[in-house]
Amino acid sequence: MSTEPDSKRSVFAWGQSLRRLVRHEQFILSGMAFLVGLLGGVAAILFRDGIALSQTFFYGYGGERLHSFAEQLDWWHILFAPALGGLLVGAMVHRLMPDKRPQSVAEVIESSALQGARMRLGTGLGAVLISAVTLGSGASAGREGPVVHFSAVLTTFVAQRLHLGRAQRKTLLACGVASGVAASFNAPFAGIFFALEVVIGSYAMSTFTPVVISAVCGTLLSRAYYGDITAFVIPHHNIVSFLEFPAFAILGVVSAIVAISFIWAVGVVEKVLPLIHVPSWLRPCVGGLGVGAIALVFPQVLGVGYEATDQALNEEYALYFLILLIVAKTTATAVTLGSGFGGGVFSPSLFLGAMLGGAFGIVATSLFPHLSSGHGAYTIVGMGAVAGAVLGAPISTILMVFELTGDYALTVAVMIATVIASQIVIQGYGHSFFSKQLAKRGINLSAGRERGILRARRIPSVMRHDFVFVSPDATMKEVRQKLQLCFYGEVFVVNEDKTLVGTITLHDLSDAAFDPSHDEGLRAVSVARLNPPVVAVSDDLETAMSLMESSGEEHIAVVDSKESGKLVGVLHERHVMAAYHYAVLETRTAERD
Repeated sequence: MSTEPDSKRSVFAWGQSLRRLVRHEQFILSGMAFLVGLLGGVAAILFRDGIALSQTFFYGYGGERLHSFAEQLDWWHILFAPALGGLLVGAMVHRLMPDKRPQSVAEVIESSALQGARMRLGTGLGAVLISAVTLGSGASAGREGPVVHFSAVLTTFVAQRLHLGRAQRKTLLACGVASGVAASFNAPFAGIFFALEVVIGSYAMSTFTPVVISAVCGTLLSRAYYGDITAFVIPHHNIVSFLEFPAFAILGVVSAIVAISFIWAVGVVEKVLPLIHVPSWLRPCVGGLGVGAIALVFPQVLGVGYEATDQALNEEYALYFLILLIVAKTTATAVTLGSGFGGGVFSPSLFLGAMLGGAFGIVATSLFPHLSSGHGAYTIVGMGAVAGAVLGAPISTILMVFELTGDYALTVAVMIATVIASQIVIQGYGHSFFSKQLAKRGINLSAGRERGILRARRIPSVMRHDFVFVSPDATMKEVRQKLQLCFYGEVFVVNEDKTLVGTITLHDLSDAAFDPSHDEGLRAVSVARLNPPVVAVSDDLETAMSLMESSGEEHIAVVDSKESGKLVGVLHERHVMAAYHYAVLETRTAERD
């Protein structure tokens, strides 16, 4: 009697069970996304309240209109409040941060791409405290970056406690980030696409649904707490003529120049301040004095700067003042971040874009008054273009502006300017703000996430100890015996202290491989290839793979360091390629799901 129908039914039942399991897993992940969304919203609320509390300590005022309040204070109060904040920040960074620097969005991107979405809770909470003191003391930085970091830290802590797998942890990390950004701006679309575009770097469908759930939850929680209000009060604008779009394109080019100048200025301060002979923990205090000095003339640079941004959007500033504020805010933020304060760059980017757009709009309106939509419209376009270029996040920035304005025609203008600015920054300068921060640590994700995974894996993870070695004065008979023992046909020549001298293959022996008549006059060092390519045990797999590609070697010696050259293992090409294949499969699978 045939059992084929029963076998088919068994296979069908197994397939149905597998599909139910997958749906069950997605259902659980969606439920966790709801909780993570609430967690991200709580993180945004707690951080904003923390800034208000810190600001009350330094200025006696915890509201959003800081620079208007500061104008009534004594000069010494404005000058020394950021310096005091810098003193506290320097001490906290020195004591709480393991690498002696504050943390923000770049660490979240690194954790997502290379560290399996793992972050330390204690370090993360310390970073939140540092950013709250930074912004509360009036130092010029943004609050959205710290919210992203805070949300990510809380989310990864929960995911690690639940012992979730790498893919689930990464998805929940994106959920936390989306919720934090959405709650900060009351803009769920911006939160969704910021998480996918900047932090995750892909739009996998398996990630998209949970991220949407979290962003909505964070938005609803923020609206329940603060009310259904946006970050800025923006008047409605209409595009007067399609002939105005070339002006928006030109604004995109100018926005790229401002964005590059801003990123460059932060790097300059980071290089210059160490030349001042003060301890590293005192540098934020020195930077705080610089910010305070600028604020004596331009109090608009203090803190997050949303009040000044809002005033620019409502066309309250003259042309000369807008230009001066661009210079003042760029300098103040560069000094803040370059000297070691915490905080982000989203708010300063919006500030700079608003001032640039306003100034550009005044000039354009004066030249072509009948074609201009008013310089307030250019303010919105510039705000999106500079922010998108600095962050390397054009999609999420465009969507954020659309959510803030609800004006489709104006959003088209923002698209044009933002895409042009972002492309000029990436193609001309080579880095957004976050990618430059990662590049300074030797991390480059532009080549692909799988290459990033290879950079995260060290040599010991694939290194083998099956190497065969001989001494430099070994006879040819001994060398032949060793080659027979080595399945991959390569023997390493090492000194008594295991220092690598060279390698020997059958090809290196040449005629001596089969002609023993010259054995008496030859030793291992005589036929060895001296100074072969090596990798250090501290190198990553990308370095090893690049070396194998350039040298043509299939087996490379691993030494404890390039200086000592002591042989500790061997790296086989097939193991390196297997690791690369796994990285590619892992990345491609996530993108297809």
